[in-house]
Amino acid sequence: MRGFGFHRWLTGCAAALLLVGAARAAEIKNLRIWAGPEYTRAVFDVSGPLDYKLFELAQPDRIVLDLRASALAPDFKPPAASGVLKSLRAGKQGASDARVVFDLAEGVRPKSFLLPPADKFGYRLVLDLYPATAKAAPVKSAAPPPPGKTRDVVVAIDAGHGGDDPGATGATGTHEKEITLAVARQLKKLVDQTPGMTAVLTRDGDYFIPLDRRYLKAREAKADLFISIHADAFTNSDARGSSVWVLSPRGASSQAARWLADRENRSDLVGGISLDDKDDMLAKVLLDLSQGATMGASNAVAEQVLGALRRLGPTHRNYVERANFVVLRSPDVPSILVETAFITNPSEEARLKNPAHREKLAAAILDGVGEYFRATPPPGSLFALERERERARTAQAAPAAQDPVPVTTSARKTQRYVVGRGDTLSAIAARHGVTLAQLRAANALADERVRVGEVLAIPSS
Repeated sequence: MRGFGFHRWLTGCAAALLLVGAARAAEIKNLRIWAGPEYTRAVFDVSGPLDYKLFELAQPDRIVLDLRASALAPDFKPPAASGVLKSLRAGKQGASDARVVFDLAEGVRPKSFLLPPADKFGYRLVLDLYPATAKAAPVKSAAPPPPGKTRDVVVAIDAGHGGDDPGATGATGTHEKEITLAVARQLKKLVDQTPGMTAVLTRDGDYFIPLDRRYLKAREAKADLFISIHADAFTNSDARGSSVWVLSPRGASSQAARWLADRENRSDLVGGISLDDKDDMLAKVLLDLSQGATMGASNAVAEQVLGALRRLGPTHRNYVERANFVVLRSPDVPSILVETAFITNPSEEARLKNPAHREKLAAAILDGVGEYFRATPPPGSLFALERERERARTAQAAPAAQDPVPVTTSARKTQRYVVGRGDTLSAIAARHGVTLAQLRAANALADERVRVGEVLAIPSS
């Protein structure tokens, strides 16, 4: 008991935090609470920088927040408690301070920070309360399916933004976070209805998840694919069309450097291999191989999804775009980001608010994903089994074919293909049994962009 008491005293001392801001008085305008499955977030809207002190008390567990030289706005009203909070109280403390007391359902690990003005937000004081007993789920190697059985392909679906991060806002006040969650839920429903596939959501409610936690959730779920759903925004309300993004090479390089420098990351499995017991040179080579394969797969599925979205309506660009998005930085899970439309375009905002259109969006994304997995079936999956069955049927039917026409290697080298509407380079490559790299090399293509009517040379497989 003595050791426990000393530990509680030491924890209380370590948890006392003090940030010094401007000396002028600040007004506490509003408080919002967001409860997620991993932590509870409290966000104070304040008039400017402020001094505050945060400390813990036990028996019963509670967090006390003293806001120095500050006052509650006349219309300030504490919101309903949720998550790890049982209740909360706010009032005046001494002659010139304000105090907020959070009554807790369990012990927590608090984290706090002050955010400067951004977009339409002013200063915000953020308090994150993590359950003290919470532990990160370990990443375990996926067990192979039993003999004669297939495993489901796992698709991790990430609804962008959430909680106190609303994302972009449309002309009629629609928040991006609402649209992304609705599309993500619809896509999950369609994926789960597809034989051989199952989906997991990074968030299934109105709460915020740190960006790096989103792709880590996909890795923890042993996902075969990660899809982040967003709705684009631009200052010009005429901007329109959906788009598909993958990680830029520069973003991959910077992430690889961080991964190799972080011992916790190195002890994890990357592409099924732990880097912890490898020297720096070998670890870098293995990570480069894993990242290269992942980026190639990401680009292939992005091409398929973009082609499917193009059949649904106009796309913002006719090619897959690249950027250093944090959520796309997984080293071993193919990852794409889909901008469903421009929420700042009034006509596209109206479509995004329409459940029937969101279902079509989700169906188009699934069509592209399905095309990718049929062309590149993961081992042990139903897609791989169906591919083998199709090959067996083709082999059995070949002897029965009437007057077969032999195709020589030289004939295959001179075969031509005319690009049609909706075609993508990766889909053309899969259709003719060649790799994307072979097809690009045979046609001296600098990237994966193709034009309708363009004639491509198809190399031998």
